[in-house]
Amino acid sequence: MHVGTFVLAAQFPGQGHGEALHRAIRSAEVAEEAGLDSVWLAEHHFVPYGTCPSAITLAALLLGRTSRLRVGTAVSVLPTAHPVALGEQAALLHIASGGRFSLGVGRGGPWVDLEVFGSGLAAYEKGFPESLDLLVRWLREPSVGAAGERFGFREVAVVPRPSESLSDEPGPEVVVACTSPASVRLAAERGLPMLLGMHVGDEEKAEMVALWRQSARAAGHAPERVLAAPHVSAGVCQIADRRTDAVEALTKAMPGWLRQGLEAHVTVDGRARQMRDPLAYTELLCGLHPVGTARLCVDRLAATSERTGISRFALLVEGSGDLAATEENVRRLGAEVLPHLG
Repeated sequence: MHVGTFVLAAQFPGQGHGEALHRAIRSAEVAEEAGLDSVWLAEHHFVPYGTCPSAITLAALLLGRTSRLRVGTAVSVLPTAHPVALGEQAALLHIASGGRFSLGVGRGGPWVDLEVFGSGLAAYEKGFPESLDLLVRWLREPSVGAAGERFGFREVAVVPRPSESLSDEPGPEVVVACTSPASVRLAAERGLPMLLGMHVGDEEKAEMVALWRQSARAAGHAPERVLAAPHVSAGVCQIADRRTDAVEALTKAMPGWLRQGLEAHVTVDGRARQMRDPLAYTELLCGLHPVGTARLCVDRLAATSERTGISRFALLVEGSGDLAATEENVRRLGAEVLPHLG
């Protein structure tokens, strides 16, 4: 089992952007010290929900500050990025880090980001498959040209080529954030593992894994590859000597962050949207994920792995909003939980 952290660089009420980013960076450095496997970095624009606007840039910094940790994006938003530019950056990090970089990509949302970056609503509503295919080709082939609805250009050489890395991997892995049956099928047909969000529980994640396997087999992928696909499950982790203390730490801090963070999202076309109740959402996350004693966290992670077939985890550890508490949470995850997992 591979356990890592999920870092949003969340801005809690009363905090500045620099404080949020410093906590994010420190939590990743402590994750390596604590023996965790990986850190996954979120990306957001114009909202305090997350203060990192470029997951791949922060990944570059953390790869330079660590020597063993795998660093991934969770996710780089494809509709607001050019897939070739993103592919070049991913290839660079893959080679420079000796194969420690993972590229997670997603469709994002219908936010004002699409207006600011000029990609438009169509890039979100129907352009994701084209962007994903172009990105994967860039990371797998020696030269690439395009003649699609959104991207068209003559064939050019891929420089640097990810396959020339000194690591054993031919290129950076690509993981796709999946939130619907359509996105599950999209990833499966291409043989790309999924990143499943922290807002859904084991039963729904198991159903998504089953659909992925069915769709991947139908697309002709080898049975052994289908069964071994390294999907990633996102969740929340808060460790305390008593479960009530862990829950209290999150219910005191997270609702305020969620309220100001989620309310700040603006849709590009004025469409109505319904925001989750912040306290109810926090309580849901506490019920779904490893929040409580170290023993409870071990049992919860093992149960999720058994029920879903997923063996990689990206756990939000900054839910207290406090730097010292976050560092302690990460250290306890490494010292008290990790040794009891396979």
